Amino acid sequence: MPSAILRNSLAAAAVLTLVAACGSTEPSTEATAPGQGGFTPPKMEALKTLGPGEGQVNLVAWAGYAEDGSNDPKVDWVHPFEKATGCKVNTKTAGTSDEMVNLMKTGEYDVVSASGDASLRLIAAGTVAPVNTALTPNYADVFPGLKNKPWNSVNGVAYGVPHGRGANLLMWRTDQVKPAPTSWGVVFDPASPYKGKVTAYDSPIYIADAAVYLMATKPELGIKNPYALDDKQFQASVDLLKQQRQIIGEYWSDYTKEVQAFKSGDSVVGTTWQVIANLAKTDKAPVDVTLPQEGATGWSDTWMVAAKAKHPNCAYKWLDWIVSPKANAQVAEWFGEAPSNAKACAETTDPKHCDVFHATDEAYFSKVWYWTTPIAQCIDGRTDVKCKDYAEWTRAWTEIKG
Repeated sequence: MPSAILRNSLAAAAVLTLVAACGSTEPSTEATAPGQGGFTPPKMEALKTLGPGEGQVNLVAWAGYAEDGSNDPKVDWVHPFEKATGCKVNTKTAGTSDEMVNLMKTGEYDVVSASGDASLRLIAAGTVAPVNTALTPNYADVFPGLKNKPWNSVNGVAYGVPHGRGANLLMWRTDQVKPAPTSWGVVFDPASPYKGKVTAYDSPIYIADAAVYLMATKPELGIKNPYALDDKQFQASVDLLKQQRQIIGEYWSDYTKEVQAFKSGDSVVGTTWQVIANLAKTDKAPVDVTLPQEGATGWSDTWMVAAKAKHPNCAYKWLDWIVSPKANAQVAEWFGEAPSNAKACAETTDPKHCDVFHATDEAYFSKVWYWTTPIAQCIDGRTDVKCKDYAEWTRAWTEIKG
């Protein structure tokens, strides 16, 4: 997610351990076949065998993904990794997917925790290499619903190890929005009684949220995948968002600001993450969330290895560590998401964490479309038309916001 997941300061919130507190939550899944039809990345091979560590590994990661105890002494899966492998971890925290892509282009980093709106860009540019999952034993316990998906593989070849997952949910103030909404229509209705107090995620990838809604409400458009939009489908999604712009109070990218907006009543309905809802409830805001009847977008980040990694062995050791049951449980609780390793649920501090985040609920996941980089080759299998790529999504988003 380019400017997609601006989970910038999540790591600073020890309060994330309060995630267990509330309501329903997120996950995700995609009804798309594994791999990207018609997308041919540069030829390169994955690491064949694992050798001794090089002594260090350089990461580009979202805040909260590589905790070393500096934010909270009790939250540390980096030092145990260093002790176990001899690989010192050097982490560069990135605030957006665009920043991650640019940092990886420098060649100074070995591993990146790429989101779905960045992963295909990294693959297409030859910035990251295929991953030999046989060298990461813990990959075997990753939920099948996260393996070989359009955002982390190409034509059946894995390009990384899934980190975790979450969904973009509908949140509302229960004291002001009645009856409880079950559809995204409440944020797209131009005659909304909540005009000026509707909020939406500030990113070009949000265009997919409009496409998900149109998939259900305007089937004649023929949208099969919200990240594979031809000219007509794309224009319909953009038009819907321009219409929505008239009722938006503010767009959000900083989760702390959305919590405050719902607490103060400046926002009463809009898109959110489960962890934000949990934190808002902890702050005594009267909110609730749901996965609307049309489904939703979501995310699953992928740990990827640089094509020219200077420390490939330590990179692979990190990939295996971060999806090991204990470490994966720690990061899922700290960040506020569902873990990727099925065995992690037995390792969480809060025994209810995986229930709150629907970690094992594949039926729930089936309603969620993970962020996937839009590319010109339509990833829904169509070959007779071209789809809008991410650059065009970015231009359109600027126009939408005016």
